[in-house]
Amino acid sequence: MPSSTDSSVVLPGLVTQAERLIELGVHASAGITADEMRAFAKKAEGAESALLAVHPDRAPASVLAPLLVRDGKPGFVVTDMPDVDEFTPCAVELPDAPLYLVHGVNRGDDMANWSPEEALPALIGRGRSPLVLTEGIHWILQQPAVLERNHCFMTIGSRLRKPNGTLDARTPAIWISNGTGRDGKERRNAPKVGWCWWGNRHTWLGFGSAATRTS
Repeated sequence: MPSSTDSSVVLPGLVTQAERLIELGVHASAGITADEMRAFAKKAEGAESALLAVHPDRAPASVLAPLLVRDGKPGFVVTDMPDVDEFTPCAVELPDAPLYLVHGVNRGDDMANWSPEEALPALIGRGRSPLVLTEGIHWILQQPAVLERNHCFMTIGSRLRKPNGTLDARTPAIWISNGTGRDGKERRNAPKVGWCWWGNRHTWLGFGSAATRTS
């Protein structure tokens, strides 16, 4: 496939994306009928290389992650992230709609070995915004090959706000499990939703981002 860092990478058509989500049962989990999802996709079909996303309030990461599959193994959320659905959009404004489009998705390989703290202002300076976790999962559901070993990505548009108003230092990311530690050997090569520290760098993690979002 073309480099997933290239914003011109062509996603499946929106009608095809809608059928994929319907096949996985995402519409039902989100309280959206199959006909509503099809109608939205059909109306927006002219949007070039756009990603169809369900708002995280309707389809949270805990619901979407197990739908990811790699080497026949389902995706999972790390055991020390039971609060994954409490990571909500931060520094990102999502359309106020159950279904919306994400334009110009980019894996951000050029930012590999940057910390989230360094990457966020750089993305904003480029006129882009970081992907939220559910958008990253939606992208992989439609283009599984975007998740490559040694070329995975963070989704720092999702952050957890503590009761005192400060942000948790964890930042969500999606990568491929090595089957070590608490992941378990049976999960080796499975898609993994985990987290990294706000100030840490990782050579194998870029930063997923978008150009715009529309409803």
